[in-house]
Amino acid sequence: MLELIFGTKNRELVLQYVCTFNEGYAREISRYFDIALPSVQNQLTKFEDGGLLLSKMSGRTKIYYLNPRYAFLDELKALLDKAKSYYKPELKEKFVMTRQRPRRVGKPL
Repeated sequence: MLELIFGTKNRELVLQYVCTFNEGYAREISRYFDIALPSVQNQLTKFEDGGLLLSKMSGRTKIYYLNPRYAFLDELKALLDKAKSYYKPELKEKFVMTRQRPRRVGKPL
């Protein structure tokens, strides 16, 4: 949808993932969308170099998240949210929050 603006479909998907789930790491994103790992790593590095993303280490994993001080963050989020409404249904479903870990035993619903 926004590949004309961002340059590639992978770049758009990486941004959508980080915006939707608030953070992510390269292997997780590449498996989620079935994209080549080097492509995702390149996109994340470019976004970090440009100041859009920040990263932190968690063990040996580099986790990326949106830079809250990025000048156009609100506008970018609005653009990506609007683009989601035009995606095909099967791609829309990918951006629904999924549970990352199991529920604690005995915790009420």
